[in-house]
Amino acid sequence: MKFGVHIFATDESVGMTELAREVEARGFESLWLPEHTHIPTSRESEWYRGRELPREYSRTLEPFVALTAAAAATTALRVGTGVCLIAQHDPIIAAKSVATLDLLSQGRLLFGVGLGWNLEEMRNHGVDPATRRSRVRETVLAMQGLWGADRFGYDGRFVSFEESWLWPKPVQRPWPPVLVAGRGGDRAFRDIAEYADGWMPDINMFRRAAFPGLIEQLAQVCRAHDRDPVPITAMGGTPDPERLEWLVSLDLDRVIFLLPSAPQAEVFTALDEIGRALELVGQTMEPVG
Repeated sequence: MKFGVHIFATDESVGMTELAREVEARGFESLWLPEHTHIPTSRESEWYRGRELPREYSRTLEPFVALTAAAAATTALRVGTGVCLIAQHDPIIAAKSVATLDLLSQGRLLFGVGLGWNLEEMRNHGVDPATRRSRVRETVLAMQGLWGADRFGYDGRFVSFEESWLWPKPVQRPWPPVLVAGRGGDRAFRDIAEYADGWMPDINMFRRAAFPGLIEQLAQVCRAHDRDPVPITAMGGTPDPERLEWLVSLDLDRVIFLLPSAPQAEVFTALDEIGRALELVGQTMEPVG
């Protein structure tokens, strides 16, 4: 099993290059950043955790730029979007951004995408929230076409462009792993089986007893689409040994721990706590350097 960390990196939190080097040195496999372009002050959408939205949500760094800095400061650390709100992006520009980051990182990008929950943010980007699932699907399929072919055009309901050339191509072929976030369910799992390379749920959204059934449901949907079950990356890990032991027992591909959006000392202390919890459940990471 692989282990990574996720942080709302902001102008007030630990520096990106310092964090990336420390995370890599401690043996973590990956570093993940979320995306919010802005938070409209109307705050009409209910946050799924049901309390006041934390300060860092409106201060997040642009993920592709920040992950480029993280990749440049490291040699083996994988960098990931957790998640990119891809329905809010132009697919041609996004395809070039993702491919460029994968090229500059020498094939270390993990491309997590999600539907998003902040309806006002979507609307400000011209996206009708009712269409976001279909927009995500078309945008990802269009990007994959641009990555996989020398010449490619797309004509969908929400995405349309004439046959075009686009370089660079990603180092990872046919493209960086596309991981879809969300609660799952039949429709979401059909989407994953069609165009994604993994599921990336926030483990805190589920009752423990229900989660193994979702894993099996996803596997069945994948087999119905004539493909092997896709790997699962669990977001929202905590340094709770009992909970971590349960996650390890699920045979997931990786677990991602949430770090505080805080200055360096507090973040590095959190890394210490995660390391101790992993040792308690028999999981070790090999430090780099």
